[in-house]
Amino acid sequence: MKGLQLRHAGLVLLGALLILLAAVAANVVGIHLAGGIDGWQAWLTAHSTYFLTWRLLLYAGTAYGWIWMRRRVLAREPDAGTRRRLLRAELAAVVAVAALELSPYLQAG
Repeated sequence: MKGLQLRHAGLVLLGALLILLAAVAANVVGIHLAGGIDGWQAWLTAHSTYFLTWRLLLYAGTAYGWIWMRRRVLAREPDAGTRRRLLRAELAAVVAVAALELSPYLQAG
C-alpha cells in the first residue's frame, strides 16, 4: 500500500513539474518572439481579454464537472458528513479562485 502511495505522489509531482516547465518554456518562447520582456508584457496586456475568456470557460467547465461529481458522491454517500466536506471543499475552491483573480488588482493598489 505504501509503495502505491509513493508512486502516486511521484506521478503527481512529475505532472506538476511538467506543467511548470511548460509554463516556463511558453514564457521564454513568448519573450523571444516578442523581442524582449517589454514586448512580451505589452502582448500579454493587449490580449488579456482572451485570457480572461479562457479562464472563465475553464472555471465553467470545472464547475460543471464538480456538480456532476457532487451528485454522484451524494448518491453514493448521502450522509450529512459528506455534505459538510463537499461544502468546505466548495468554499475553499471559491476563495482560492477569488484570491487568484483579485490578487493583481489588490497588488496594483
